[in-house]
Amino acid sequence: MKFYDITQELFSSNVYPGDKAPIYRRISDMADGKICNITEIEQNAHNGTHIDAPRHFIRDGITIEQIPLETLIGDCTVHTFDHEAIGPEDIRSLAGKCASRLLLKGNCWLDKGAAAVLEEMGIVLVGVECQSMAEEKAPAAVHVEVLSRGIIGLEGLVLTDVPDGDYFLFAAPVKLGGSDGAPCRAVLMTKD
Repeated sequence: MKFYDITQELFSSNVYPGDKAPIYRRISDMADGKICNITEIEQNAHNGTHIDAPRHFIRDGITIEQIPLETLIGDCTVHTFDHEAIGPEDIRSLAGKCASRLLLKGNCWLDKGAAAVLEEMGIVLVGVECQSMAEEKAPAAVHVEVLSRGIIGLEGLVLTDVPDGDYFLFAAPVKLGGSDGAPCRAVLMTKD
């Protein structure tokens, strides 16, 4: 079995335009004679590799801790796209060839029409390498379409070294009660 860590390192991670970058402060340091090291962190719930809960764009949507773990852990397919806007026909081309968790490799995002096809195909989680599953200039429409259908977003992935194919995904977020998103450590495992 081979493991792929598909998570960005948090403090050097990509940040969505306009968001504050994550920072840390050493508030107790053994180099200063303290008994232990303690780090304090400050970040947006959507920095680095993270999960979008429906509450991110849906007023009464479920929050991060309400997402069933079986949505975030299980069989997954990685597929590369060589263009940016992924539409309904791109998703339909994967019908019968992908698991219920789909990771889109490449500098790509979903267009609004792709959400209905994802739902038709039984996709429960969709992941992208970009910091947003939607184009930066118009993020709301795609997020509303995807999240209102109960499809969970996994954003900010690092799939550079991952060949297209089928894997087992583990992408459990930090359990931040009531939050619209949370960082996660996303890992793929080969299925051999």
